[in-house]
Amino acid sequence: MEYDKNNIFAKILKGEIPCKKIYENDYVLSFHDVNPQKKIHALVIPKGQYTDLDDFVQNAKEKEIYEFFKAISHVAKMLKVSNVDGGYRTLSNIANNGGQEVPHLHFHIFGGEKIGKMVS
Repeated sequence: MEYDKNNIFAKILKGEIPCKKIYENDYVLSFHDVNPQKKIHALVIPKGQYTDLDDFVQNAKEKEIYEFFKAISHVAKMLKVSNVDGGYRTLSNIANNGGQEVPHLHFHIFGGEKIGKMVS
């Protein structure tokens, strides 16, 4: 999958599309999903142009990787769904067979209620 500089997350990062921001630093942006699938549904995206997790791990700098995964945990705590608050699920779809729709790495954070089975 090739990176599309006009994907929706790239447009959000450029300020062309608004988002309901949860957290931001030099490496990461997190915001509420516009079509939530659970009581709490947030997205965490890197600010760099990475199509998916494989691309990110192979090409991002160590600091970017560290800050990205640290941000997922931080956002879960901010949303009060961390492991001490009952827990949450993260999900990242990768490529066509994984169901990825936007060619920009993103992790979903689901929480605030019992999530259920991962795959049926």
